Amino acid sequence: MTEDLIQRADADHIATLTLNAPHSLNALSVAMISRLTEELDRLSADRGTRVVILRGAGRAFCAGHDLKEMQAARQSPDKGAAFFRTLFDACAAMMQRLPALPQPVIAEVHGIATAAGCQLAASCDIVVAAEDARFGVNGVNIGLFCSTPMVALTRKVPPAVAFEMLTTGEFLPAPRAREVGLVNRVAPSDSLSQETRKLAETVASKLTAAVHIGKRSFYDQQGLSLAEAYRLTGDRMTENMLWRDTEEGIAAFLEKRKPDWS
Repeated sequence: MTEDLIQRADADHIATLTLNAPHSLNALSVAMISRLTEELDRLSADRGTRVVILRGAGRAFCAGHDLKEMQAARQSPDKGAAFFRTLFDACAAMMQRLPALPQPVIAEVHGIATAAGCQLAASCDIVVAAEDARFGVNGVNIGLFCSTPMVALTRKVPPAVAFEMLTTGEFLPAPRAREVGLVNRVAPSDSLSQETRKLAETVASKLTAAVHIGKRSFYDQQGLSLAEAYRLTGDRMTENMLWRDTEEGIAAFLEKRKPDWS
């Protein structure tokens, strides 16, 4: 029986997805992209899950696209440009599912996150990295500019930092990645999973509906003018303020007790 490329574990309203192809450093093959897309689609309709953790099995988080698969496609008379366009479109669609999920997604990064693997981490809402983890968009080292990973990267780090990474192929160590905004938290390697879990539990303890509307608003207001952003978020806060659970949360705060959320 073929080993499942994505392993899912659920506990306490937290779903952990593990990329499970350690022999290829969890490369984003056609099959891996398809399986991860399937799991993200399931999560989008899963109201019992409050937070998602995305991690990799083995020595690394994710080494990007599967270069052996791509090279084989180049040499196949039945494939070519159509194969690569389909691959990159499927990968882009999968990446866009991460910010579109109602639940916050935390990337738990160890080892390396390179090229499309760096794109995968940057597409998550929060990144927790082991102190010895490294991030890179190093396709330029083999003559393939990381144009699609660039999309997610430039939405997380300053343009000058992204351009330097893209044109040099050099890696950022986790502490530097935190300094430039790619990583939220850095943890000792031997406690990475515990630190990620603790963060996930903190987020999961909040009012789920408020986190959902907040995540949607966070991404929806980006790119709008200042006035449009305030108009959108004012509408969302008005909606949020009228909820029964929000009324209970405010009352509990004023009365110095825990809220009794339905």
